[in-house]
Amino acid sequence: MPSFFTFQQGNDPRGATNDSSPLLGRFRAVPDAQRHSRRSRGNSLLPSLGGGLGFGTAYHSVFGHGGEDDSDEGDSDDEGEGVIRRLARTSKDLWLEPKQAAVGRVVDKWWTRWAVLAVMPAALAVAWCALPFPQYELPDDDELDGLRYDPNASGHKIPGHGQARVEINFWFFLFVYYGFYNVTALIWITKVFNIYSLNWWPQSLGFPLTVSIIAAISIVAPIPVYYSPTATFLLDHNTTWICWTFFTMAMPLIIAFAILLNHERHLGLRQSLSDTQRIFTSSWWTGDTDTIAVRDRPRRPAVQQSVFDPDSPLEVTLASDSVYRSHQRNLTLRKRWIPASFVRFLWFCTALFIGMMAYVLGEAYAEVYLRTLPHNTIHTIIYVYSWVITVHLLDGLVGWILGGGEGERVGSYPLGWIFKLYFSLTYQTYVRALYARLRSPEQFIYLQILSSSFLIILAPLTISKPFHYILNLLSINNQPLPAYQKFCARNIFIRGIAENVSMLAFLGSILVLHYGSNKEVYPYFSFEAVQTLPNPGQGSLPIGGGERYDLKLTLWASTITWACEIIAGWVVRRILWYGWSVDVTGEAKADMGMLPELLPTGVVVMVHVLQNMLFSIVRLKFH
Repeated sequence: MPSFFTFQQGNDPRGATNDSSPLLGRFRAVPDAQRHSRRSRGNSLLPSLGGGLGFGTAYHSVFGHGGEDDSDEGDSDDEGEGVIRRLARTSKDLWLEPKQAAVGRVVDKWWTRWAVLAVMPAALAVAWCALPFPQYELPDDDELDGLRYDPNASGHKIPGHGQARVEINFWFFLFVYYGFYNVTALIWITKVFNIYSLNWWPQSLGFPLTVSIIAAISIVAPIPVYYSPTATFLLDHNTTWICWTFFTMAMPLIIAFAILLNHERHLGLRQSLSDTQRIFTSSWWTGDTDTIAVRDRPRRPAVQQSVFDPDSPLEVTLASDSVYRSHQRNLTLRKRWIPASFVRFLWFCTALFIGMMAYVLGEAYAEVYLRTLPHNTIHTIIYVYSWVITVHLLDGLVGWILGGGEGERVGSYPLGWIFKLYFSLTYQTYVRALYARLRSPEQFIYLQILSSSFLIILAPLTISKPFHYILNLLSINNQPLPAYQKFCARNIFIRGIAENVSMLAFLGSILVLHYGSNKEVYPYFSFEAVQTLPNPGQGSLPIGGGERYDLKLTLWASTITWACEIIAGWVVRRILWYGWSVDVTGEAKADMGMLPELLPTGVVVMVHVLQNMLFSIVRLKFH
């Protein structure tokens, strides 16, 4: 038989086939690292979390040294690669384009996990508030409670709400202090949108240009107010700047919403069907180019009753008229049909709006508390737990909106993780700020007994099977017991993170602001002693006296409170492990290992919330 084709042995450019790289038809399944390296990222700031999350990956595979990490390690060990290049690669794998293996190695060890999740956010927030302000003395016509402020005046004490002691430079505040604050807020919004797998900026402009325009608007807009004699007083109020930051953070939501409307993402069918698609629909035979879902299309036209009346006059109706009316009706139904993806985006925007409103309410709460000082023990407990109830109600509402599984309103577990951290830290930061005005050790003790007792008692109670059964019976929670216990373990871990990072930031900020150059800008942390009270005896504990609050009392009591919180958290984790075999730390490590975007987003969220607390107590009076 003659040979029509000649066969020539070829070489596979990828090498021999093995179990780790199987052939799938004409294509070869390659590791994630090679596939991601060839993928064009366009204008996307960070990779999408829509694929490659590895929900089915075992725990040991996340924290192992295989898979996608092999190729990276081989490149990083090349000769000639210096320390700077390896550091840049590590930073990229952790913060810019987080990878499972890199994040897994960081969160696997307790000391690296503490350094990244607690020390780093606190250090960034403390460094931000320590930036030295250019300061000027108050003019002679400025009075404080009717008296000119004199720091050497015997027995004089600045009011508890912290009136301005000095004037500060407006331009330094606007471009440096407030500029960093707004940039952090925009990065937080961008990270949240990235977890949602949606770019909020226009594709034609790209992220760098769009975020630069928004940042420039947020900086330029207050300048005309500064030069307006009738409106400049607004700039002396922290609430004004907080509200403007709220509007700046809302700009990405507005832009994303406008882009979706412009692309008609709110309509059921956004594009006309092709000729091939129309073959399988009725539009091929009717000549229509727009169709709607079958459920919205009637099976047959309605029959009029006059057809069965022999005495009714004869009516002649053109077929084209009925086709035209049916076509118009179908297009009307098409416009009324909102896709589930657009409804999900609306739920996402609602959750983000509630989250942004939380820190505006926190600013108003801080203003009310600071302007009504001093408070006794009962008033302090009422203020603290009224804020606790408010934050937990908002947290529960956002958690209900986000959900934790497919088919719910948003149905995003990582978004629920981030917003849980946001609300937990928001609550903790404002409670920490109250510690600076607790007037006796008894107030510290009462608050800590309530806090630790609630944690040790309620955590095992809420994770138990009878409590879960009651929630299912009341239709409050429809999750199976293992999924519900995983959520409870996640909440306990997030609470521990919030307690540690908020206390670190609090202790660091009071030391830096009390002894630093910004002491007059933050009078809330000045800890001025009242001269009329007797000094504690020599050799007594710093918490002795019971009638004064000062730096030593705050440091000692806060440190003891922190130690009690760590012990209470350890006790709760041991109870959950021996009682229900729930590993709180292991579940959190698995979450961050399989969802690497949680690490950079969580750090940015923590820095932003800590900045909110510090921004609420700065006293503004511009030169």
